[in-house]
Amino acid sequence: MTVKFSLLLIPLAFALAGCLENNTQRAAAGAVGGAVLSGAVGASPVTGAVIGAGVGYFCNDLNLPGCTNR
Repeated sequence: MTVKFSLLLIPLAFALAGCLENNTQRAAAGAVGGAVLSGAVGASPVTGAVIGAGVGYFCNDLNLPGCTNR
């Protein structure tokens, strides 16, 4: 997988984040997405999972678009 292809997945991740209803679901999705994307670009999947989980959990607090509790 190339970096360009990985960057195309970012809008998809934001679109999916809007479908999740709470911080725990978004953290789990962020962890999986972060691990997959970081592994695809040759970085550590564990680090990607930790960062992705953090972003998923706190995206509502950071007022990211499409990331609200229902």
